[in-house]
Amino acid sequence: MLWIMRFSGFFSAAMVMIVLSPSLQSFPPAEAIKSSHVDSYLRLPTATHSLDKFSFRRAPAFRNADECRSPNLEKSSVCDPSLVHVAITLDVEYLRGSIAAVHSILQHAKCPESVPLVSETGLEAVVRSTFPELKFKVYYFDPERVRSLISSSVRQALEQPLNYARNYLADLLETCVTRVIYLDSDLVVVDDVSKLWSTSLGKKTIGAPEYCHANFTKYFTQYFWSDSRFSGVFSGRRPCYFNTGVMIDLGKWRRFGYTRRIERWMEIQKTSVNRIYELGSLPPFLLVFAGHVAPIEHRWNQHGLGGDNVRGSCRDLHPGPVSLLHWSGSGKPWLRLDSKEPCPLDSLWAPFDLYGRST
Repeated sequence: MLWIMRFSGFFSAAMVMIVLSPSLQSFPPAEAIKSSHVDSYLRLPTATHSLDKFSFRRAPAFRNADECRSPNLEKSSVCDPSLVHVAITLDVEYLRGSIAAVHSILQHAKCPESVPLVSETGLEAVVRSTFPELKFKVYYFDPERVRSLISSSVRQALEQPLNYARNYLADLLETCVTRVIYLDSDLVVVDDVSKLWSTSLGKKTIGAPEYCHANFTKYFTQYFWSDSRFSGVFSGRRPCYFNTGVMIDLGKWRRFGYTRRIERWMEIQKTSVNRIYELGSLPPFLLVFAGHVAPIEHRWNQHGLGGDNVRGSCRDLHPGPVSLLHWSGSGKPWLRLDSKEPCPLDSLWAPFDLYGRST
């Protein structure tokens, strides 16, 4: 597992990006996991301004199934082509969700032991105590790299610099890492992530579940659509909404300079007479990639479970099979569960929660 970490002055605790790397194999998930009972606790130092003391239970010890390639942790590295790289960001506010997301990925991964070994600092103590069997690596993301480009949004949470870290994965990771799956912190995976990894991107740079029935125009302002200098970017494209939980071909990303293309749209937003979008880090991504996306099955993003961006109302599952449950929107399952006012589908998140209050 690779972890990308950066301490930010925005919080009194740390902001972290995680990259998991279970090995790619192919056999039924139900046969892949052998685990011990949950035990032990880790007390996390708290932010002085907003957080009560809390702890994380130690996760079960997940083991490779017999069919897995035996990992050589002495020689394993991020350049090992058998690894599946999955990136997840987290900060203090989303720490509980991110730990649950990692737990769900490990519980369904077929070969969770086949990962690189690197050293520990800072919040790695949280990871090591919660997932003691896991080997991981740390990368640092500097929030100052993007802070000056960020515009205000409908929710303050959408303005955090780490939301934009996915745009810099091609720079942060070694050049030998040519593909990565980026996942948000408010989800759980209920299938083996190697199935997603095996999806072909063809000639495209990114892959994601697309939602072409959604009203794409609402992601940009009337000023944007009225000015052909901006709206003309979609000329000759069939743009559809997609969530930024995506699979990225880092080789193509580096070759075509997509980080700078995204930054350019953020600069236009900051310097334009009127705003061209409202919703945080998603619109610049749509401006660059919408209409140029390799389609991924919708089962890998049962999204919207957090409700809308204001009320966080309860939602039902979309029809069809489910491999990933995503609480996008303002309502988060851990907050609703703690408030004793959960939505029905929050019960699907709860089994992966490793949170436990200290006594």
